[in-house]
Amino acid sequence: MIEVVGLTKRYGDVTVVDDVSFSVARGEVLGFLGPNGAGKTTTMRMLTGYLPATSGTVSIAGHDVMTDPLNARRQIGYLPEGVPLYTEMTVSGYLDHMARLRNLANRPEAIQRAMDLVHLSYRAHDRIGKLSKGQRQRVGLAQALLHNPDVLILDEPTVGLDPRQIIEVRELIRELGATRTVILSTHILPEVSMLCNRVVIIKKGTVAAVDTPAGLTARLQGAERIELETGTTAIDLKRFYSIPGITNATESTPGHLLIETDSSREVRPDIAKLAVDAQWDLLEMRKITLSLEAIFLELTTQEEPIDSVVGTDDHGETITEATKSAPAEQEHA
Repeated sequence: MIEVVGLTKRYGDVTVVDDVSFSVARGEVLGFLGPNGAGKTTTMRMLTGYLPATSGTVSIAGHDVMTDPLNARRQIGYLPEGVPLYTEMTVSGYLDHMARLRNLANRPEAIQRAMDLVHLSYRAHDRIGKLSKGQRQRVGLAQALLHNPDVLILDEPTVGLDPRQIIEVRELIRELGATRTVILSTHILPEVSMLCNRVVIIKKGTVAAVDTPAGLTARLQGAERIELETGTTAIDLKRFYSIPGITNATESTPGHLLIETDSSREVRPDIAKLAVDAQWDLLEMRKITLSLEAIFLELTTQEEPIDSVVGTDDHGETITEATKSAPAEQEHA
């Protein structure tokens, strides 16, 4: 549905976007991530035809954005980060105005369909200035959906919303993504895990990674890590090396152990059996995986080695080098 090849944007000697390539299949939700200034918004503006590229190509449903711009834009619904709304107009009046600008036939039907899609029909005759920020985002989405596009490009759609509004907009994006191709730019990393099939991470105008959230974790995880908490302090660490797949065993504090494996096999049943045979008091065993935040930091910064960034355990709790080495009473203080 979307093919981006060698997309580049330069301003004089400054290269803002450099040779970016990726594709998005029909019905896929793609997360587009990067730190501030990485080139995300510039890339999305080039995808929509709002900004011309210095070089490279963008194809939307088979239409080149540069050589066939009108047909390409007919396939796209675009929600910019700052939604341009006329707050003195009613919801239906604003949508009618946008439908006229697009020269849509059957405007009343198109307006009603868009309002139904974003669950805003009950506010049709209210002035936009009286709506909450979350409802204004829905109006912005409605204008992007007026012409029933196959592709939605959403730039920071939940920025500035309160937690309830964020949940509502996320649910709406999930509904829309079931029948459309969506590119979602966001700084809220849990949004990517909840909504996106794949992720593009951009750094300093270049693509740092393209993969599923699970695939990124697998690529950066390397060795799996298992944390043990025991009521036994006198533990012979050498016994762990008798289990195939275990590459390292360390004890940060008495009763707190970190086991590393080569990911070739599941070792937790063997660890549990070892604890029983050795008569250790095994209080907890949990696998530590890298969070999306840790992956993002690893790919976009050089400030921290991979071993010190944040991870999550089986319960979704945050793990850092500091918390891994802290005694239990400090962790729960």
